[in-house]
Amino acid sequence: MVIGGGWVLPTIYALGSLWVFVQADAHWRAARLTAVFALIATVGMALSIMVWAQFGEITPDPLGLMCAVLVSTLGWVIVQYSGRYLEGEPGQVGFVRAMLFTLFAVGVLVVSDHLFVIALAWTGTSLGLHHLLTFYRHRQAAQVVAHKKFLVSRLAELCLVVALALIYHATGTLSLTGLNAYLADVQVLPVSVHIAAVFFVLAAILKTAQLPLHGWLIQVMEAPTPVSALLHAGVVNIGGFVLIRLGELISLAPVAQAVLVVVGSLTAVFAGLVMLTRISIKVRLAWSTCAQMGFMMMEIGLGLYALALLHLIAHSAYKAYSFLSAGETVNAAREKAMMQTPAAERSLVRYLAAPFASALLVAASLAAWQSFLPAMQVPFVALFILALGLASLAWSEQELTMAQLIRSVLSAGVLIQLYLIWHLLFDGTVAAAGDPGILLSAWVVILFLAFYLCQIWLRLYPAGRFARSVYPWAYAGFYLDETFTRLTFRVWPVRFSPVQSQTLVNRFSAPQGKLP
Repeated sequence: MVIGGGWVLPTIYALGSLWVFVQADAHWRAARLTAVFALIATVGMALSIMVWAQFGEITPDPLGLMCAVLVSTLGWVIVQYSGRYLEGEPGQVGFVRAMLFTLFAVGVLVVSDHLFVIALAWTGTSLGLHHLLTFYRHRQAAQVVAHKKFLVSRLAELCLVVALALIYHATGTLSLTGLNAYLADVQVLPVSVHIAAVFFVLAAILKTAQLPLHGWLIQVMEAPTPVSALLHAGVVNIGGFVLIRLGELISLAPVAQAVLVVVGSLTAVFAGLVMLTRISIKVRLAWSTCAQMGFMMMEIGLGLYALALLHLIAHSAYKAYSFLSAGETVNAAREKAMMQTPAAERSLVRYLAAPFASALLVAASLAAWQSFLPAMQVPFVALFILALGLASLAWSEQELTMAQLIRSVLSAGVLIQLYLIWHLLFDGTVAAAGDPGILLSAWVVILFLAFYLCQIWLRLYPAGRFARSVYPWAYAGFYLDETFTRLTFRVWPVRFSPVQSQTLVNRFSAPQGKLP
C-alpha cells in the first residue's frame, strides 16, 4: 500500500526547515520555495499514484492522498500570507522555523501507516504550534492560553500512550494495515482493544477542543492571524483525520461511538448557541470551529466516515479563507449595510416548512440517483443532517421573492448533488459506514430538532423571556471553562509575578467575553 503522497511532502518541509537553520537570513525565501515545491511535488505525486493505480501496479490510499494535497495547499497559502502579514515584526526567523516544523509534523502524520509515528507526529505538531501561539511573548494572555493548551495536549498524549500500549499488547502490531487485518478476523473486540478505542477517542476529544475543555481554542486570539488560520484550518482537524483512519476500530467499539456522539453533539449545540452572541469576528470563528469539530466527532461516532471526511476538507478550506480574509470583514459589512433592503416579517410557518421542503428535495434527489444506481445507499442519519443543514438556506432577513425562492431551491439542489457525488466517489476511501443503533440515532435527531426549534424561537422573539434567560448563559459560554481554568492555575500555574498571576486568574475565571 502507498500511503498518502509517499514521503515527498514531509521530506520537502524537512529540507526547508534545515535550509532556514543553516541560512537564517534567507528565511522567507526558503519558506516560500519550500511551500511551492511541496505543493507541486505532492500534487504531482498524487496524480502519478492515481495513474499507476489504473494499471494495477500499486494500491493507492485516497484518504492520505487527499489530505496530503490539502496540507500542501494550506501550507502554501498560509506561508505566502505570513510573509506579508509579519513584515517588520521581530522574531520572524523563529516563526518560519516553527511554521515549517509544524507543517513537517502534519505531513508525517497524514502519510504514515504506523500508529506510533502518527502519535509522535501529532505531539510534534502540538509543540510546533505552541511556539507559534506564543509568538508575542510579551503578551501575558497569550502565554496563559498557550499554557492551558499545552496541558490539554499532554493529557491527550497520555491517552495515546495508553491506547498504543493496549493495541500492541492485544495485536502485536502498531501498523494500521496490521491492525485492520486483525480487526477483519474478529466479530467482537477484546476488552483491552475496546478500551484502547475509547482512549483514542478521548485523545481526539481533547485535541479538538470539545466541551468543557475547549477554552484554549476560544481564548487563543493573541497569536498572529496566519497562526489562527493554521490552527483552525489544519491542526485542530487532525483528531478527525486520525479517527477516520481508525474507522474500522471505532465501528466495533460501541462505547467509543457513544462517547463521540454525545460529547460531539452537545459541543456542536452549545458552541453554536454561544457563537450567536459573539461580535468579534475571530472569536466568533473560534466558537464556530469548536461547534464544527463537535459535529465532526458526532459524524464519526455515527459511522458517517465519508461525511466526516467531506466535513474535514470543507471546514479546512472555509476556515483558512475566513481567517485570512478577516481584515475585510468591516468593509464587507459596510457594503452589505448599504445594499440592505427592508426586512421582512419573520414567519413561524416559513421556518417550520423549510426542513420539510429540504427533506423532500433530499429524498427526491436520492431516489433519482437510485433509479440509475440501485445499489447506492446513504444512511438515514446522514440524510437527516443534510436536510436540516440545508433548511437554513430558506432563512432570509428580506422579503422572499420568487427569484430568491428559486435561487434557494437551486442552491440546495446543487449542494445535495455535490454531497451525493462525494458519497459515491469517496465512500470506498474510508471505513464502511457503521450502524450507530437506534438510541444514538434518536439522540441526534431529537437534539438537533430541539436546536433548530430553539434557533427559530430566538429569531422570532429576540427580546422574549426565553432569549433573556438564555443570552447571559450563552454569552458566558455556559460557564463551562471556568472550572478547568481554576484547576489549571492551581495544579500547574504559569510562572508570573504574584500580582500578574492574580490578575490573570481573575481575568480568565470571569465569564468569557467579560472582564472583571
